[in-house]
Amino acid sequence: MGKNLDRYRGCLLGLAVGDAMGMPVDDMTLEQIRENYGPNGLLGYDLRSDYAEITSYTQLAAYVCNSLLLSVSRGKGDRKLEYVKLGLKEWTRSQQFARDPESSYCWVAKLPAFRRRHCRDARMLDTLRLAAMGYPEKSPNSYNAPGSLTSAIAVGMFYNSQRLTPPQIGELAAQIVALTHGDPTAFLSAAVLAYAIAGILLEPEMALEDQFTAAISAMDHQFRGKYSEAYTVAATLTGAVEQAKAAEPMSEVMERFQCYSAMHCLAGAIYASLANREDFDTAMITAVNHSGYSSAVAGITGAILGAYMGYTALPDFYLESLEPVKALCQLADDMVSFTPTKGLFDDDWDQKYVQGVPLGL
Repeated sequence: MGKNLDRYRGCLLGLAVGDAMGMPVDDMTLEQIRENYGPNGLLGYDLRSDYAEITSYTQLAAYVCNSLLLSVSRGKGDRKLEYVKLGLKEWTRSQQFARDPESSYCWVAKLPAFRRRHCRDARMLDTLRLAAMGYPEKSPNSYNAPGSLTSAIAVGMFYNSQRLTPPQIGELAAQIVALTHGDPTAFLSAAVLAYAIAGILLEPEMALEDQFTAAISAMDHQFRGKYSEAYTVAATLTGAVEQAKAAEPMSEVMERFQCYSAMHCLAGAIYASLANREDFDTAMITAVNHSGYSSAVAGITGAILGAYMGYTALPDFYLESLEPVKALCQLADDMVSFTPTKGLFDDDWDQKYVQGVPLGL
């Protein structure tokens, strides 16, 4: 496996690992986590069935990956956002109806793991049910939760010079999150996350701290003239980078972030990633044991470190119980392998991104 493919797989699988590990304690306080799992908190999967289940955080990233590849396989012109809207609507239907769709745009919609009703943000789901959604200049609401923040991971993975210009990374990520979350701190945090993922995947030799600093700077430069909240997001996330240099108990630092908003969840993930940049397992434990949305923080942390360390660096015991490994690897591979003419000469690609039918799963 090439290093590039290894990191793309690591990104999606790291997201799924953190999401699944954090699900049983999502929205608990640290005190409640310790009451349920002991003084050291949750130290691994709490399996409720034979496999570790993902939630909407991984599902949405998968649907957005699928939709972006649809946009370049089926669409004419720049229709990325239109196809993402179709994909999000399709995910919304999966959260309402148990039956399999007779036809679908996204092949992931045919797979049980991506249809299971584990939505972590009911207000986001209500917004997606509406005929019209929002955009940064006309927000549908003032929600600041992390419900759709992981969509930005797909945007970062999608970037290369054939698909997007660098400023379009931040713009597309902000547009997607603003469809459902109108608080500027939410969609500007999405821009930072997309820039960070793109940078880590394309320049893996750059220090992780420098990646975050560059991503924060890119967002601030792009959006500060338009949104006063860009300063707040930049200051908060820069503080998380600086906090990782301090010699304090990690649980105390994570508690200070109060990870309930998209911005603070990203801050917690940045801190957990930097404080444990060489140890994926410790990063997961740090990212789930705090008050707030543990699935979001751990999922983003997993995506960051998965992209940074690569798929082969993820401990086997996390992947053995994870249900959608094959499908996520296939999506990651497709994000790497796409070329403008691929769909014209590849029957497998046509099946997935024109017919919307999964391949060999």
